[in-house]
Amino acid sequence: MAHEIDELAPGVHAAAFARIPAWHRLGTVLDGEMTAEEAMRAAHLAGWNVRKIGLTATEVTDDGVTSLEVPDRYATVRTNPVTQATEYLGTVGSFYTPIQNEEHAELLNRLVDESGAHFDTAGSLRGGRETFMTMKLPDTMLVGGKDAVDLNLVALNSHDGNSAFRFLVSPVRVVCANTQAAALREAKATFSIRHTANAGRELQEAREALGLTWKYVEAFEQEAEALLARRYTNKQFDAYAAQLFGIKDDGKASKRAAENRDGLIRLYRDSDTLTGIRGTRWGAYQAVTEYVDHFAPTHGEDQALARATRTVASHKADRIKKSAFALL
Repeated sequence: MAHEIDELAPGVHAAAFARIPAWHRLGTVLDGEMTAEEAMRAAHLAGWNVRKIGLTATEVTDDGVTSLEVPDRYATVRTNPVTQATEYLGTVGSFYTPIQNEEHAELLNRLVDESGAHFDTAGSLRGGRETFMTMKLPDTMLVGGKDAVDLNLVALNSHDGNSAFRFLVSPVRVVCANTQAAALREAKATFSIRHTANAGRELQEAREALGLTWKYVEAFEQEAEALLARRYTNKQFDAYAAQLFGIKDDGKASKRAAENRDGLIRLYRDSDTLTGIRGTRWGAYQAVTEYVDHFAPTHGEDQALARATRTVASHKADRIKKSAFALL
């Protein structure tokens, strides 16, 4: 576990950040009721014309330049909807079939209609290699009858051959905009849906996706309630922070691990967002998600944007949160 977390650096004072959900930093925030098609146009996800083109390999030697066609490998490219330039996305095999963003619109519209959700944000990451659309579900979870957690369904796709079209459930604690991630034995937070052109199949798959969503939400709420009901002393949290960062002996701990542990402990003691839940296992978990999402420095001049990207696109941030949840 420690080797995944040691790259995080110590946090800053708990009042020095803006409470903006990661999705909102990375995409277009959508206003009012919209269809999937309207949301895609607003977020510049429409009209990409994703396609495959042949690849060539070039060798430059003293004897000259040799170009060779690469069999069975292709580049995926898109037309940038703003500049109209052709942009490289990824390298794929002969069996890969590009699917335009708009081809998922019918399924997304049915998903929204079935759930009562509305489109909240949409955008792309990594130069168009990945796209996302978030749908905010109508109900807010109240852990312990008071701690509000919004529920989001996120549709993710890629055009570089690295992942399928998939959905994930993303609970977000309202007071601090922390994104939750917990591996639950009873339910899955991530699942894939096949693309089909048949409306009946799409409706059925939308209902299946929502069935999995409600199951995960129910399981997560039960776990959250149980964590909130269990007291957690400062001494227990200090040991938890050390375990999370792989520290067994202060004399052998790396400087980075010790700084992370100490930064997390300070945040747990001082953060106003933990008022009312501090001293519980739920509060301990929220301290970790807050640290990862809002305080841990990362590369890049715009730290807030870099953290948001890590929260949304990094499997490492997800693993840290799941590890923290499992330790409780």
